Amino acid sequence: MDSKILRTLSYGLYAVGVEGESYPSACIVNTVFQVTSSPITIAVSINHDNYSNERIKATGKFSVSVLSEDTSGTVIGALGFSSGRTSDKLANVNYKVLRENVPVLRENICCWFLCKVINSVETMTHTIFIAEVKAGSDNYSGKPMTYDYYRRIIKGRAPKNAPTYREGDDKGDNSPQLKYVCPICRFAYKDSEHTIPFDQLPDDWRCPICGVSKKEFRIEG
Repeated sequence: MDSKILRTLSYGLYAVGVEGESYPSACIVNTVFQVTSSPITIAVSINHDNYSNERIKATGKFSVSVLSEDTSGTVIGALGFSSGRTSDKLANVNYKVLRENVPVLRENICCWFLCKVINSVETMTHTIFIAEVKAGSDNYSGKPMTYDYYRRIIKGRAPKNAPTYREGDDKGDNSPQLKYVCPICRFAYKDSEHTIPFDQLPDDWRCPICGVSKKEFRIEG
């Protein structure tokens, strides 16, 4: 079986916020789903290697911000391609901290939930946290970003800790045409797909996924 067919399953894009040891932290996940309606419980899948996994196990709580299609690729990159163990991932992100000491994003989200862990299941690579929703947004707005939208429209790639990651995802495509590739998240800018050639982009242009500066991009062909 070709594992790519699993991409036909529906995924969203979410920011999971946690209480960090030194400062609030968050990560990007694509697997959050409702389990029951009374009480309201949800499940989220997070890789064992993620700092957020460690902090949820330590505190028993987390938040979920449902990203909208207006969410900046830079925000997704900041939360999805670095570790909260070694950096303040929210340093350049607009967020607020709830009374429970977990962060939620302020901009370009559809809604948020505050969650308390009631159970968990371990797999070989991920922990599935089952949690009761204790609070959340009063209103819902915007259109939720799907993982398909992230890949096709924003042209983002899956980090290695994502359940949807497949071998080769971080190597870009195999097209022979010249492209400029981000060394961090492997976003590829191809002149043939844009009205502005890469070398004519302003000097302050940055990778739309992880925020790396234009000068860091490498030419591949």
